[in-house]
Formats: sequence, C-alpha cells, structure tokens
Amino acid sequence: MQDLYLLWRIQNEKLRICVDYRKLNKATKKDHYPLPFSDQILDEVAGQECYSFADGYSGYNQVRIAEKDQLKTTFTTPWGTFAYRVMPFGLCNAPATFQRLMNRVFEPYIGNFIRVFLDDFCIYGSKMDHLHQMETTFQRLDEAQASLNPTNCVFRCSKGVLLGHVVSRDGIGTDPDKVSKIKELPFPMNRSKLRSFLGHVGYYRRFIKNFSKIAQPLTQFLKKDVTYEPGNKAHEAFEQLKEALVSSPILKNPDWSKPFIVYTDALDVALGSTLSQKDENGNDHPIYFGSRQMSSAEVNYTVTEKEALAIIFAVKKFRKYLLGQKFIVVTDHQALKYIVNKPNPSGRIARWIIFLQEFEFDIIDRPGKKHVNADALSRSYDGLGSPCDDDDFLDVALLSLDTIPSEYIDIWNYLNEFKFPDGANAKTKRKITQASHPYSILHGVLF
Repeated sequence: MQDLYLLWRIQNEKLRICVDYRKLNKATKKDHYPLPFSDQILDEVAGQECYSFADGYSGYNQVRIAEKDQLKTTFTTPWGTFAYRVMPFGLCNAPATFQRLMNRVFEPYIGNFIRVFLDDFCIYGSKMDHLHQMETTFQRLDEAQASLNPTNCVFRCSKGVLLGHVVSRDGIGTDPDKVSKIKELPFPMNRSKLRSFLGHVGYYRRFIKNFSKIAQPLTQFLKKDVTYEPGNKAHEAFEQLKEALVSSPILKNPDWSKPFIVYTDALDVALGSTLSQKDENGNDHPIYFGSRQMSSAEVNYTVTEKEALAIIFAVKKFRKYLLGQKFIVVTDHQALKYIVNKPNPSGRIARWIIFLQEFEFDIIDRPGKKHVNADALSRSYDGLGSPCDDDDFLDVALLSLDTIPSEYIDIWNYLNEFKFPDGANAKTKRKITQASHPYSILHGVLF
C-alpha cells in the first residue's frame, strides 16, 4: 500500500527524485564548466524597463544521456532496477552540463537581452523590443527541444524575482516571500538549525547594515567547545536580524556611464567601505556595502597604514566594478592624498602602491563628521568579521641595497639575466627557481 501511495505522489505531485550517486560521482571525471556569478547577473538585469521570467520544465531531465552511458545511472527500487534515459538529479556534472547547454542555445543573445542561470531565464529590455526578444527566445528553445514550465513563467512585467532577489527599474531588493518565511521561523534550538538560519540570512547580508555586529551573539555558538546555551541577547539578535531583512534597502544597479565613488574608513579593529554613485540631483545611491575585521597583526599598523589598508580592501572587494573605470576614493584621512606620490616608499606601503597602479582614481579627504556611511560600517564590529586579506610582504627590509648580499646573489642573477651558478645541477636550479618566486626587480631594485 505504501508503494502504491509513493507512485501516486510521484505522478500527481511531480516530485523530484534524487538518487544517491555518490559512488558514481567519485568515479566520474569532474567537469569544471563555470556557473555565472549571481551578483553579475543581478547588476546587469536590474534597472530595466520590462521583464519576463521563465523556468525550465523538469530541469536537468530535458538533457538526454548517451545510450552507452545510461546503464551507469542504474538504481534499485522495491520493483526492480531502473536506469535513466535523461540526465537525473544527483550527478556531480549535471549543473555544468545543463549550464553549457543553455549558454550554447542562447550564445548570441546572452548579455544583450537574456541571462540564464541553470533553468532560470530572465528576458529584459525595453517594452518596444520585448515581444521580439520573447519570440527569439521561444524559437531558440524550440530548436533545442527544451520546454518551459508555464505555471512558473511571468511575461511582460515591471519587476520580478530572480535568484532570490527582486529586480526592477529601481534596483535590487530582497524577495518578500523568502523574507516572510524566514521571519516566521522559530528560534533555532540546536547548532544545525542555527547554522541553517544564519546561512539563509547571510545570503542577503549585502542589504543588512551592521550584519556582523547584530549576529555576534548568535555566531559565537558556532565555535568549537562552546556550549549551546543562548540567552536573552541571542534571542534579541535573532529578532533583530529578521526585522532587518524586512526593512532592507533597495540597492541601485551600477551605471557604467557615471563614475564610481568609494568611501573608506578604518578604526582600531575594523574596516568599512561603501560603493556608490550620484544621481542627477547629486544624491548618493549605494550599490554595495563591505566591511571586515582586522587581523591581530593589522591592529598594530599605524593610523596611516590602517587607512591605506581600508582602500586596498575596498578596491579588492569592488574590483569587478572599478577595474578599467576612473573612480573617486573618499576618506577622512588627509595624508592618503599624498601616499601614492610618496618618495621612497617602504614596506607594505610600497607593495600597496604597486598594487594600486592598475587602477585610475583620485583621492579626496572629507571630515569624519561627514563621513558617516563608511565610518558606521567600520565601527559596527565587535570581535567578529570576514576572513582578512593576506597582507604579508616577504622581506620588507629588502628594498634597495648598494651591494647584493651573498644569500640573494643567485636570485638576482636568475631574475636579472636568467643565469644559474656555474656547474649547478637540476636540483639546485629548481631550488633557485622556487626561491625566486616571491621576488621581483623593478628599476634595478630587488623587491
């Protein structure tokens, strides 16, 4: 009776069955075809006039498996053994295979009026061209013998849900349906449920101001050897995070015709940064927020080094927006205006100056009282933060020497003239080559 009930549910409720293919996946050669970045898709799609959203029917099951490989998908049931003729859920290469198929189907149009993330389709553009874009999309799907699920399709609308976010002409926001479900969750009674809750909320952390500070009473229970005994502060943090999701702001999508503005600030223990642009009225519109805690070594930096580190962190965080664009860095530390042109820089400052050479920007200083957007982010940390960037600088004392010490002469000869010591064997040459990796010669100086 239970078997008949299971068959009835599969047929009538369209359940997706995922077979345990762990042994098959272990023996499978991995396909490393990349999936699109969700942030890149959202930034491109947001801010358009008209949208259509579609969902693939049965997802991976639309891709047929080669006949010689079908037996590899055999699985056992109470009614016997069966094998798939189409690609099932549970295979390690299924996402990469399906994404490659979709990219090939829509290759001429990706980035023009359509973006695809696995079986989620988004058609965007002006109302005037939208019908033609939809017709082109359906024609390509028909040629590829792919189907859409009509119950999950929405056409010609001003906004909609894509990758768990709401995209519209105004920008990017959180999905109210997902947020409302998170808001109804009870307090997690164990670490597993707590980790799940923080994972769901963390997906929207770019919208939540002071996320790390708010979540601190909860995240401390994820550490090893900490007893799970949440008190009143943990319950308050839980409710505050849920409330922050409801009142999260709408972030603007980037306008590539306008210059970007990066606000940075550093305090004793944390860094804060904001990426924004100005509208026609001169008002700031945030695009992305970033912040992290300093490492134990970075806490001992001088004030100028900390402020410079905040710029390095911001540039790395927003690199995909800033590379190739001229932008403005706003800081409340006046000395940073002259740090790029500092004569005879040394140590980590020299390393950072070399790193910044690939960017084109101007630095503007602004009093701290007017610098509240980045300042608030850096002040929000209380013993927590994201993993720190690696700012180690090998041999910081070795910048410029009149004579090359004997321990560096082989490295100098290798980098300068690609020369090894006379009579060096293969092992010695390999050792010198590996030792030379952290070093470079610029204008006759060994760094």
